Amino acid sequence: METLEILRWLHILAMVYWLGGEWGVFQTSYKVVNPALSYDERMRHMDTAYRIDIMARTGIISLLPLGLHMGYIWGVQPLGGGWLIGMWIVYAAWFALTWAAFFNRGKPISDTLYRIEDWTRYLLIPTLIIVGLTSLLGMGPLAGGDGEKWYAAKVLTFGLALIIGVILRLVMHEWQTQFRVLADGPNPAIEARLAKSIAVGRGVAYFYWILIAGTGFLGAVKPF
Repeated sequence: METLEILRWLHILAMVYWLGGEWGVFQTSYKVVNPALSYDERMRHMDTAYRIDIMARTGIISLLPLGLHMGYIWGVQPLGGGWLIGMWIVYAAWFALTWAAFFNRGKPISDTLYRIEDWTRYLLIPTLIIVGLTSLLGMGPLAGGDGEKWYAAKVLTFGLALIIGVILRLVMHEWQTQFRVLADGPNPAIEARLAKSIAVGRGVAYFYWILIAGTGFLGAVKPF
């Protein structure tokens, strides 16, 4: 039980950083895309956005191993033992990749690191959605009995939330490309693209928060 309580505490911290970090990036984006500000000022706000975002991304990648480990203790996911050890090793590599991309942002290698990190989502998202759906339909691998389906539902909503997270990541990638052009001077076409991309990002962000809150609700209340 002590292990479970520690994992639960860490899981709560990860959720806080995820939800709070996304809100911070959302608010900072207003300054990043404001053409009335100087280029240097906008770059300062973009750097702030990345510094906030790294905590949100750390929370996101931490939720999966924490949730799977707790799920094994609860008996709602069957993989334990050596599988759990391997999962934490993979998480350590994933954590290192995420922070390496952050520390090298703006450098040529950052594009490669961010692409690799993006691919972890492209592989993970369909896996989570398929596992969540099949488990809710009673086909496993997660428990699907009475009072246990909340876990599969949580895996499903987490996978859906990651889709929106990818969209927001692509918006931030586009910021880097567009601001390299703006470094050469004012460019109305680039400003228009920035306004369009941030409008898309802000639109999906509201669904993002709903999914994050819903995922947290499933874990806390365990309604079915």
